[in-house]
Amino acid sequence: MRKVTAAVMASTLAFSAFSQAAGVITGDNRSSTEGIAQQSGQGHMFDGISLTEHQRQQMRDLMQRARHDQPPVNVSEMETMHRLVTAENFDESAVRAQADKMAQEQVARQVEMAKVRNQMFHLLTPEQQAVLNQKHQQRMDQLREVARMQKNAESTLFSSNTRSNQ
Repeated sequence: MRKVTAAVMASTLAFSAFSQAAGVITGDNRSSTEGIAQQSGQGHMFDGISLTEHQRQQMRDLMQRARHDQPPVNVSEMETMHRLVTAENFDESAVRAQADKMAQEQVARQVEMAKVRNQMFHLLTPEQQAVLNQKHQQRMDQLREVARMQKNAESTLFSSNTRSNQ
């Protein structure tokens, strides 16, 4: 059930992030992309990168095209999932089928956004790309550290629960 909920939430959040990123790029005239970074599905992809006016315009154009080509969120699929979740009798196979269908739609949206981000990345100069790659590596190092700390906390919790149950 957690996977189903996660799939539904991921789908909704991805669409929301996509819409917000498009709005930030098309409606903003700043020299950096901090707003894009904080509101796009990529997190902080363009954080700290200063863009030329020409680059900003190219990114706006890419996002406008992507937003235009993006299929709308399929509300009926979400309604179907809600009906399955709230049904008198739980039908696991129907929920799995619905979750799979919704997940495939989410995959298609993520692929499309990755394509747009790739196009945006290639609008950057080699120096801007290097900064972006360096910042990405720093974020990955931070995430690895968080994952390590979570793993340690889980193993500590498990071992203390095992001792208290004996």
